[in-house]
Amino acid sequence: MSVRVRIAPSPTGNLHIGTARTAVFNWLFARHHQGTFILRVEDTDLERSKPEYTDNIKSGLSWLGLHWDEGPFFQTQRLNFYRQAIQTLLDKGLAYPCYCTSEELEAMRETQKANNQAPRYDNRHRHLSLEDIAKFESEGRKPVIRFKIDDHEQIVWHDLVRGNVTWQGSDLGGDMVIARTPENDGDRFGQPLYNLAVVVDDIEMNISHVIRGEDHIANTAKQILLYQALGVKVPEFAHTPLILNSEGKKLSKRDGVTSIDDFRKMGFIAPALVNYMTLLGWTSPDGEEIFTLSEAATKFSLERVNKAGAKFDWDKLDWLNSQYLHKLSSEELLSLLIPYWQEAGYQFNIDTDKDWLLQLTALIAPSLTRLTDGVKEAALFLKGSVISSPEATEFLTQEGVKEVLEAVMKGIKSDLTLSEANDIIKQITKDLKVKKGLVMRSLRVGLTGELHGPDLVQTWLLLNQKSIDKTRLKLIINN
Repeated sequence: MSVRVRIAPSPTGNLHIGTARTAVFNWLFARHHQGTFILRVEDTDLERSKPEYTDNIKSGLSWLGLHWDEGPFFQTQRLNFYRQAIQTLLDKGLAYPCYCTSEELEAMRETQKANNQAPRYDNRHRHLSLEDIAKFESEGRKPVIRFKIDDHEQIVWHDLVRGNVTWQGSDLGGDMVIARTPENDGDRFGQPLYNLAVVVDDIEMNISHVIRGEDHIANTAKQILLYQALGVKVPEFAHTPLILNSEGKKLSKRDGVTSIDDFRKMGFIAPALVNYMTLLGWTSPDGEEIFTLSEAATKFSLERVNKAGAKFDWDKLDWLNSQYLHKLSSEELLSLLIPYWQEAGYQFNIDTDKDWLLQLTALIAPSLTRLTDGVKEAALFLKGSVISSPEATEFLTQEGVKEVLEAVMKGIKSDLTLSEANDIIKQITKDLKVKKGLVMRSLRVGLTGELHGPDLVQTWLLLNQKSIDKTRLKLIINN
């Protein structure tokens, strides 16, 4: 069997990590089986769907490396398929027009609530006579279309993640609306709803496997009934675990997680983020945790997807991101850092300063966990002024510090070499009869305003190339 899977986001918001993780699993499954990965945009919610969300979804998937083989397809361009399916169900007697008003439905729910019953449609318009329909039409009522669900039917499927799943028809809330009321007088029925549209799309696109979050399980039971009613083969289903926060609740915006674009802004790089998402609910058979998408695809199987929810771990994501950053060449890392530096307002000329910027990148690289860390680490070199930390300011008051800095000033020259810088430090230690540690700490505070940081001599040499070292030491000495 040819494997055909899809990711079908709704453009009512930006690409969220939950949808992106579902896309990862579908992409990996397709690639493992040399199958097809399809992008379908489910935009039938006309009020909330926006073009900018569609763009965000496409750019987010592309940034992650989840390139689709077919699509994007848009449901709003496929309305004729849904209308044909609705008509087929009506002709078979498996669907019917329901003329209940919103007031009648609300009164029904209130009665059920008063009787401690679960809210459900009571199928009251399932067997309307022609006279009933004519009466409702004369009153100006416009119907929705409902699909008949037998309360006594049992829906069973073998889920490729969760094993055998069983649902009772009586638990599905009564006959299901599959089309809204028509907006135009000449239309027999209106906009199709999710469960109908998704089934028709999966049929038309020959989807072999539906891989999605476990929050869709109830929808799956309803959709299986629609597949059967339309007389087609039901695809295989796999319901993946939800992504949870540290408290074991479904991850949400309140947890500081929104769109994939936000992760990019936070300084995570695509290979690390997609690697981490692969581990959210799946374990590699060899126990490896760092791999490319292509490497993961060779190992991926739904059998190794967990049933339990996957807890989101920021520390783990940070660790993975740092591993990827530390493997980059200075050239690669510089190209990633430049947009963050530009956004921070740092001034530099990438053409004339490139060699110096590459040296700077190599210096700060070991300190980076996220690309945003590069803004703070590079501030010393790319910002015009430095503010000393409280502990550094206190250190400057210690005996002998300013004498050390004055001695350094006398030894500084343009274009210092590594050996010359080390000789200056040795000579001052000898001349002032002080410990090398005092000289090093004094120099670091004078140059950086901090007591800790990257390699001191390399930092000094970089600042010296721009004559920044003299300027900063003068300021400290004269204050």
